[in-house]
Formats: sequence, C-alpha cells, structure tokens
Amino acid sequence: MFRLFPIICPERGSKQTFLVYKVGIIRIVGPSITYCYRAGYILAADYYCITFDHGICHFDLANNYGPVPGSAETNFGRILKNQLASHRDEMFISSKAGHDMWPGVYGGNSSRKNLIASCDQSLKRTGLEYFDIFYSHRYDGVTPIEETMQALVDIVRAGKALYVGISNYPADKQKEAYDYLTAAHVPCVISQYKASIAFPTTLQENLPVANENGSGFICYSPLAQGLLTNRYLNGIPAGSRASKNVFLHPEQVTAEAVARAQQLGVIAAERGQTLAQMAVAWLLSKDVTSVIIGASSVAQLDDNLQAINNIAFTEEELKQIEQIMQNQ
Repeated sequence: MFRLFPIICPERGSKQTFLVYKVGIIRIVGPSITYCYRAGYILAADYYCITFDHGICHFDLANNYGPVPGSAETNFGRILKNQLASHRDEMFISSKAGHDMWPGVYGGNSSRKNLIASCDQSLKRTGLEYFDIFYSHRYDGVTPIEETMQALVDIVRAGKALYVGISNYPADKQKEAYDYLTAAHVPCVISQYKASIAFPTTLQENLPVANENGSGFICYSPLAQGLLTNRYLNGIPAGSRASKNVFLHPEQVTAEAVARAQQLGVIAAERGQTLAQMAVAWLLSKDVTSVIIGASSVAQLDDNLQAINNIAFTEEELKQIEQIMQNQ
C-alpha cells in the first residue's frame, strides 16, 4: 500500500530535528491565514517557519482557502519565497480545486476547465513550478468521473503536479476514481476526508475503500471544529468559531455535546493527554496516513503535536469512547 509519511524535517541552523510520525501536516486554513494576515506578514512568516522547525513538512492548501479565496495560497507563496525557498525540496505542498472560486458556471465544479484553470492560478499565486499533490476537492454530482480524473492525469503529465488525490468523494465514486486513475498509470496516492471521534462515518465507509485500492487516507477536522477540545466547556467564548457562526454553529454547542467533551476529557486526563491530543491520537491509532491539524498559534501547534507521544489505546479506553459517542 502506498503511504505518504512526511516524517522528518532536517535541521535548520542549530535547531533540533524532530521526527513527526504520521502527523506530518498542518493545514493552512482560513482562521490561521486570517489571523496571520491581520496581525501582519512578519508574524505569519515567523509562524510558518516555526511549524517547519517542528518537523511539519507537508502543507495543505486549496484554491478557495482564505477567507478571501486565494489569499491562503498568496500568503504561503510570499512566505515560501522570502523565508523558506531554500527548503522547497524538503517540503510537500498540496492544493485542490472544485469549490466555488470565481463567478460563472465554471468557477466552482469538478470540470476539466475548472481544475486545469485552477491549478494554473494556484501555481501562480504560490510561485511554485509544481504541486506535490493536486486534488479534486469534491465530486460535484454532475461532471462525469472520467472528465475530472483525466484532468488530474493531464495535470501530472504536464508537470504541474507529481501526484493526484481526491477529497470528499462518496464511496462508489471514490472507487470509480481509483479505477480510472490506476488504468491511466497515475494512481490516486491520497484521499482526504473529514473524520474524528465525533464523526467516524468516513472511517467506516471510505477508509476501507482507500485501503483496498492502495490509496493513503488523510483526515481533516480531527477536533470537530473545536467540540473535541476544552474551548466550549464553559459556554461559547468570544472570537471562537461558534461565536462567529463559521464552520461551527452556536446551536451545535449543546449541553449534550459539552457533556460528551467533559466525559472524553476524563479519559484523556487518565492517559496524560488533553482532549485535543487524545482526539488526534485516536485518529492516528486507525489505519490512516496522517491527520491534518489547523493551528492558529504556536501553543496550539505544540499541544497538538504532543498527541504522537501516545497513540496506543487499550480496549477499555476504546470501549468507553464508543459508549460516550453512542449517546449522541
């Protein structure tokens, strides 16, 4: 089975080399980029250099990440050029296309026109000559799988990406995509899906398909937008995602959700972990390639990376976690 393990970051200066087992990715999401952009370019540059120093060498982008679409790629490109250019060959950089990006009928779908135009635009924004992985961000329900996959094949053959991946495809279309790409000798090396203790559905439905077809599997939203942390135990704090109604809605922060987080937190404490660390470790204990963590501060990054120190779960711990989540 093909596996992507961006596991080690060479020394930079006098800094220690960190081995990052399976956790090799930090996702450049809206909140992180927005925070850095408002605070100033220097802070953003420092932040991403620190992530690299921590052994994170796989950076996950998309053309529409922002919140202003394209701004995540633009900021990353500036930082890469000014701070990290000499380390390009030590880094694994991915991007995606398929969600709304520009007005018109071709601005946000899985068509050949959208993917190829998006890839060209993303390369321009980042200043890269190629992406290590370029994804089809979603199955749009309209475009034939053959058209989307052939676009990915042609992107690789044109030298614009080394590998291809898919994201958020339903299981039947996921298998069709694998079959087409394999026949074209450009296999799908990675598949990206939402997964967490609170949302294990894709681990049950999509992970087996990926494993059977030799694709790696990367999970995003491991902390369920913050519900699997201590952030909402005492209400909805100002500045949080739920307070802004972004990705997490206030009505989702229910008394039941808080109670589950508290119960899970007890198990985490017994393991010597925070709830966030246990949530990441739980995913890493599954047969996945890596887990995408979105951190808006160095403290959050440090906390999340500690998850790799204990990814073994006892049968009793797994049973307790399952029982808690069955009470949803």
